[in-house]
Amino acid sequence: MPRLRRPKLCVILRGGGDLASGVAFRLVRAGIPTVITELPQPLVVRRKVSFAEAIYAGRVTVENVTAELTQEFSAVLEALPRGVIPVLIDPEARLVSEFKARSPETRLVLVDARMQKKFVSDARNTVELVIGLGPGFIAGVNCHVAIETNRGHHLGRVLWQGEPEADTSIPDRVLGIDAQRVVRAPADGVLHACAEIGDHLEKGQVIAEVNGEVACAAISGVLRGVMHSGVCVQKGLKIADVDPRNDPRYCFLISDKSLAIGGGVLEAILSVEQLRPLLWK
Repeated sequence: MPRLRRPKLCVILRGGGDLASGVAFRLVRAGIPTVITELPQPLVVRRKVSFAEAIYAGRVTVENVTAELTQEFSAVLEALPRGVIPVLIDPEARLVSEFKARSPETRLVLVDARMQKKFVSDARNTVELVIGLGPGFIAGVNCHVAIETNRGHHLGRVLWQGEPEADTSIPDRVLGIDAQRVVRAPADGVLHACAEIGDHLEKGQVIAEVNGEVACAAISGVLRGVMHSGVCVQKGLKIADVDPRNDPRYCFLISDKSLAIGGGVLEAILSVEQLRPLLWK
């Protein structure tokens, strides 16, 4: 059996939702090996542009970049040279320790894209570079560098000092509509989706059912995202997103916001002089 090639640099991305997937997309397109670690049941709304969907489907392609579910370290090493993103069920990011034990020559960058929006524990002593996305990160305290995730003039900016803006709890505005775009769980329980991503919805149409209670569209538009049937949700959790622009193409394209954040992560990695030579062949 041929010896598997160890990458000189690898990015471990915690989270595979739509924002994290925009980051992964940009990194892989730039030739940087990237792995995603996720929960056993990712609570992802924009599933058609989220590499976390590989947990359910086994394999998923977003804009010509493919991710595959795997749990074996050897399979991770086999996938990376092909430009494929390995997706692992690994909520604790134990992959960091596995790389250190089995591929100590590989330098690691940890990108925390879980968007927990609260203070996250410091992992700077485990890898060469920790990049934190959005609220909950403070550069020099629990990460080396943070990336702004709020829309506006600072979206995607790389912060080597300070912290990103606080969470506003207000969804991004589309055609002047913000909170009404978001559909939330009407109860605690197991979600059953009643519509498909890309479907046109009329105001009041049922999108999902949880524990016998229905969640309906507050506006007319296209169903941009809905969580996977069978996931357990809590009352009030965002479970779907309706796009009033009514264009189903947007359901399958990575958002401008995700790409901007991905650009910030790419800049942060390339800004570290010691890491740059590891990307050159």
